[in-house]
Amino acid sequence: MNTVPSPAAQLMITIIPITGIVVAGMIVFFFLLWNHRQRMEQIRRGLPPAPRMSIRAVSLLVGLVTASVGAALTTVQLALGHAGYNLLGGVIPLAVGIGLLLFSRFSRHAAE
Repeated sequence: MNTVPSPAAQLMITIIPITGIVVAGMIVFFFLLWNHRQRMEQIRRGLPPAPRMSIRAVSLLVGLVTASVGAALTTVQLALGHAGYNLLGGVIPLAVGIGLLLFSRFSRHAAE
């Protein structure tokens, strides 16, 4: 049976990802703003700034998590036999995770 979703369902499918992207963008913006204000206040008071996060450590962590999620999604999609565009839901995070892991690996060698 081939049914067309209702207009309300189509609207929800469209608005939910947009809302998620906007909220995530706002969270990142305010994190950067507050982090900047904290650093400026530390400089003004003469306190030593907090140590910065290592981009290699962050890329390694995010790369491992993203690659494992992508590998799991890809495996499930292949096991269910959905080898069409559904497979992109697992291949894209897998590729992003592998890219971050490669960045972490090559940046470590470049720093030495």
